[in-house]
Amino acid sequence: QVQLVESGGGLVQPGGSLRLSCAASGFTFSNYAMGWYRQAPGKQRELVATITNGGGSTNYADSVKGRFTISRGNAKNTVYLQMNELKPEDTALYYCNARRVAHPYDYNYWGQGTQVTVSS
Repeated sequence: QVQLVESGGGLVQPGGSLRLSCAASGFTFSNYAMGWYRQAPGKQRELVATITNGGGSTNYADSVKGRFTISRGNAKNTVYLQMNELKPEDTALYYCNARRVAHPYDYNYWGQGTQVTVSS
């Protein structure tokens, strides 16, 4: 059974930091690209950051470049999101995603989300 379990969210003041973790199980983690997405109330889910299966390439939304860092530990089946210089507009439910495209199949898994609230 595929599971993605996020942790590390919480309430933080503007300018603060949080580190999100996503523990994966039930699939071959090293075969999957991983990503973090977020959804704020009343808004669509948006991409935050992605990392390739081997960790050699990353991609970030313009709004988080230079502040957030995605990384992965394939030995621990875990992906991380280090978030620095947090802003109120970063407040959202953050979701972990695992994806592997093997034509004609597109394997796409989601976690339940962890809440991040940036407020003074």
